Amino acid sequence: MWCVPEIDAQFIDRMEDVLELYAREYDPREPVVCFDERPVVLHADSRAGIEMAPHRIRRRDYEYVRGGTANVFCIVEPLNGRRLTFATANRKRPAFVRALQKIALRYPDADRIHVILDNLNTHSQSSAIKALGTLAGRRLWRRFEVHYTPKHASWLNAAEIEASLVSRECLGTDRLVSLVQLISRVSAWRLGAEKARRTIDWKFRVHDARRVFRYGGIKTTRSEH
Repeated sequence: MWCVPEIDAQFIDRMEDVLELYAREYDPREPVVCFDERPVVLHADSRAGIEMAPHRIRRRDYEYVRGGTANVFCIVEPLNGRRLTFATANRKRPAFVRALQKIALRYPDADRIHVILDNLNTHSQSSAIKALGTLAGRRLWRRFEVHYTPKHASWLNAAEIEASLVSRECLGTDRLVSLVQLISRVSAWRLGAEKARRTIDWKFRVHDARRVFRYGGIKTTRSEH
């Protein structure tokens, strides 16, 4: 369920900005890319597998050994189903910047790349500068027009849907032991999803937001459409 904080001017500005992006027609010169992270806990079985027997349901011991944590960057272009979702050891600043570089390389002919991000502290130009240096960091950041979701409203990021698909279809209930196994699993899922061009049909629009949240009387910096 949605957990919505106080509906103030900044919340409305950011929400309507993101919703207007989703309502645009597809333009290859200005792709709209949604970006999110999903933590993954690596597990190993603590005991040897339970021996199988004919006509018996497969069993697995409930005990496991934690093998550390990893991360999946969920990156999807909702309108045409292109994806760059991939697994990494963590979501720290260098990993985030590498993800931005992957996106920039994927759209070499774009005039600008609209990217939707939440408010994680690494999601900033300073991360690119610290990872690449001032000139290269600013040059990379200029490839993007960043659209932040309102605080406590990451449900506005369609990459949350991608993260849910990764959880249900890619990871499931399997125990993944290593980062190598996770990388391979996520890569195979992404290739299949992208080949199928599975798009995200986002139906919640600005007029729906104004009806649901009833904020017509709040002053904002945005013009009426």
